[in-house]
Amino acid sequence: MTAFCVRAFAALRPLSWFMASVLLICFAARTLAEEPISVIIDQARILNLPERAATVVIGDPLIADISIQPGGLAVVTGKSYGATNVIVLDKTGAVLMESILEVKEPADPTVVVYRGVVRNTYSCTPICSPRITLGDDPDYFTKILNDSKTRNNEAMAAGAGGSR
Repeated sequence: MTAFCVRAFAALRPLSWFMASVLLICFAARTLAEEPISVIIDQARILNLPERAATVVIGDPLIADISIQPGGLAVVTGKSYGATNVIVLDKTGAVLMESILEVKEPADPTVVVYRGVVRNTYSCTPICSPRITLGDDPDYFTKILNDSKTRNNEAMAAGAGGSR
């Protein structure tokens, strides 16, 4: 009886290798087909939408925002670090596209200064200046954000005053 079981198992071995190969190829093909869409935080990326696209859904609008443009284009803007999904539907509700959307850190040269647990980030392109970065010390972040708002408001006021 034992010899029979061993022979039967040996006969199934090539079949099991074949099935394992087929499963591996299927999973690999699916992984390659679903490459995520990457966007840098605080930057925009243009996507070509599938034909007949009527509705675009972003899973988490705190991570990314999408703006539909004429001609089947969409502008995706990274708002926070992380991953979410984007789904494109036609008028009947059929899914035309579904993909993962990753928001990553910028590739520009930065310097991160740690003072204990307090973190400050500087953008060094080419001179180091304070940068508004998620995860920085709240006081530093608020100060740099307020400085940027003040600068923008002053520039808008100067532009409005100069056009008279």
